[in-house]
Parts: sequence; structure tokens; C-alpha cells
Amino acid sequence: MQYQGVLKKMQTEHTDPINYYLVMEGDFIQVNQLLNKRLHIEFVKYECLACGENKKIFRQGYCYDDFYKVPQAAEWIMKPELSKAHLGEEDRDLAYEQSVQLQPHIVYLANSSNVKVGVTRKTQVPTRWIDQGAHEAIEIVEVPNRYLAGITELALKEHVSDKTNWRKMLKNDIEDVDLKEHREILRQYIPEEAKQYFIPTNEETHVHFPVERYPEKLKTLNLDKTPAYEGTLKGIKGQYLIFEDDTVFNVRSWEGYVVRLEILN
Repeated sequence: MQYQGVLKKMQTEHTDPINYYLVMEGDFIQVNQLLNKRLHIEFVKYECLACGENKKIFRQGYCYDDFYKVPQAAEWIMKPELSKAHLGEEDRDLAYEQSVQLQPHIVYLANSSNVKVGVTRKTQVPTRWIDQGAHEAIEIVEVPNRYLAGITELALKEHVSDKTNWRKMLKNDIEDVDLKEHREILRQYIPEEAKQYFIPTNEETHVHFPVERYPEKLKTLNLDKTPAYEGTLKGIKGQYLIFEDDTVFNVRSWEGYVVRLEILN
């Protein structure tokens, strides 16, 4: 069986374990059903997620020109404290920025390899945690806009990491921590503007991933260097496919690449 399409991050469903889906041209593939099957992945061409042209992908699925034009790749995406829509100030496209920034955001703690603080839109809970490969997470504050979430994250990351160790995450080398305890410790560092938005009672969300075997020595599949790869799928975690030979493939990192996916058995 063979499919072809432009890579975009896998869609997920918060079930036990997580259900993963790849959207290809006219096809909706449940990736969980590919576990223990031999797959052939082959690069075909580029397809910029903005202009749709066969132009080399620069970052985040966009060609060079579009990466510096589209609001979806603006700096406030990665640095929410730079959000300005609440002031009525435009960065690249005020209407888009208002639609994204002026909605409830969650500042949270997640544990994928170690405790980290992060920001996401409320509508992206728990999707954001699943995409990060976090096996547990807890909310800290729910604020009305992205700017407040950004300055809260900025203050908290003085006391806790804001990065995931993706290698430890994929090896399932995780620290056993009490997220509720961490949350209480960090509460004192929430900025004055956001203190009123602290969530007083909150339970942890737990996530289970469909992984039959964790890799020991990681090898990352790079489509620029290895345009064709074949291997047996043994797990899915975060946005990674994990193969039997310890090769891991971050689907999200290769957005904008058109691939041919063949199921060999």
C-alpha cells in the first residue's frame, strides 16, 4: 500500500494510548496501525505550506520568502512575551495576531524528560503536551492573552527549565517528580499581573504513548541527507516515529516535504 503527501505534524487523539494520524493527499492514516510494519519513506519534492510551490523549505514548513512574511512564523510564536495584539499593534497581520493572541492561554508544567515550563493556547490542551512527548502535565495559570502567558513563562523559567531533552524523552529516561509540588514552589514567582489567574485546584494529566520498544542509541532520519529510508515501526512518541534500528524521525521537523510512504508488510 502506498501513500503520498506533504508532511504536517501528526494529528492526535487523547486516548489510552494516544492515537496518531497522518493526513496525506486524500488519505487519513492511523499511524498506530503501522506498528510492527516495515515502512519505506522517500522524499519526493518540496511544498511550502504557504505558497504551495516546490521551493526549498527554510524553516517550519515555509520557504525562505514566506518564513519572513507569514504571521504563523513571526517571532512572537516562539517568544510569546513579544505579543502586541493586546495593545492593538500589528507585527505582520493584526487580524491573525488578534485571533491567536487574544484568547485564553495556559502556562503549564510538563514532564517529558525533566520538568519544564511552557505556554499554549487553552484550545491546544492536551495536544501541546502530547506533541512534546510529555507523560504528565499540570496547569499553573489561565490568562486571557498570549502576552500575559509569555511574561509568566519568562519569570518562571528563571527557576525551571523551558526546554525538553528530546533524547531522554525518546529513550523514556524520565525523572520521577511531583508536579503539584513544583507548581506550589513556583507560585511565588508568578508576575503581579498574572497572580489573579492562578488555578487554585488542579490535577495532573497523564499521557500514554504507543511505544513497544524505546531506542537505545538514537539515529535521526534526515531527509536532506537520506532521502529514502526503510525500517520497522516500533513506537510513536511526541511527533517522532521510532524504528527498530533506533532510527527516529521527527515528522514535524520535516513539514513542507512531500514524501511517498509505502507499507511493505
